[in-house]
Amino acid sequence: MAAIITYTGYFFAYYAALIMLFHLLGLVSSKAAFVARSLAMYISILIASAYGLGAAVFLSLIGKRGLSQWAVGRCFKLCMLLGTGLKFDIEDPKNHLGTVRPAVFIGPHQTEVDLLMLGTMFPQYCSVTAKTQLKKIPFLGWFMTLSGAVFIDRKNSKDARQAMQGAGEQITKRKQSVYMFPEGTRSYTKEPTMLPFKKGAFHLAVQAQVPIVPVVVANYSHVYSLKDMVFKSGSVPCKVLDPIPTAGLTTADVDELARETREVMLREMIALTEKARGKTVPLTVPAKQQNGVVKVSGTDMRVAA
Repeated sequence: MAAIITYTGYFFAYYAALIMLFHLLGLVSSKAAFVARSLAMYISILIASAYGLGAAVFLSLIGKRGLSQWAVGRCFKLCMLLGTGLKFDIEDPKNHLGTVRPAVFIGPHQTEVDLLMLGTMFPQYCSVTAKTQLKKIPFLGWFMTLSGAVFIDRKNSKDARQAMQGAGEQITKRKQSVYMFPEGTRSYTKEPTMLPFKKGAFHLAVQAQVPIVPVVVANYSHVYSLKDMVFKSGSVPCKVLDPIPTAGLTTADVDELARETREVMLREMIALTEKARGKTVPLTVPAKQQNGVVKVSGTDMRVAA
């Protein structure tokens, strides 16, 4: 045991020294700064996952398993702030995160840094859905299993439907919310837009008859871009929108529900991105207008004549 502690200490000491070295090189090279903060992010994930394992076991023993992912999220938030200087500022004026439960929370999926957004906003008694492959990742996969995450095998539609059904039962019986990325994968877009929504989250909300709560995040490609090797410190604005009720809706309403939700989120995403960048975002995609009401499609915020 003593040897394990010693070698673990050596590992963290050398890893910290490596991060500091790249931070120093970052004074003359933005690519080095990207490497430094990426290394800090990876070790933050490791630390938070290890902490989460212990937290999940302890909270399960005292009957508070639903707090596990909230607890590890706050740990990751702190580690990332110390290691990278990046944070997400959550605007939730009506305290929906603290009062709406159960619910299906949804948000855009831009990059792997969305983990930090989740760590910052994740409400208590909420779990995530995740790809089955994540089970195989040490620490992270173990924690997600212990904390009650819902795993979905996208290669097998039958298993996916069963997983959704299980999530619906968890929502209604345990008053446990879930968080989902309706795009299904990371977009890596540099502009405030989103991929087409998959309908799983909306089917789940309708099945459980619980509200959908959109959490909109500004496009943050100006502070993090994997392709361009950009990783800067700073803050990214996020906003929790009003819950969208699903009481009385059926499967036949899912398409319209998903479309209207995406449009509301896109409008807010553009506004938040302008706030984050301090300038107007020039987007011109034709909009549809019905009965004097502008229906935004794509990323448009200007009605085409």
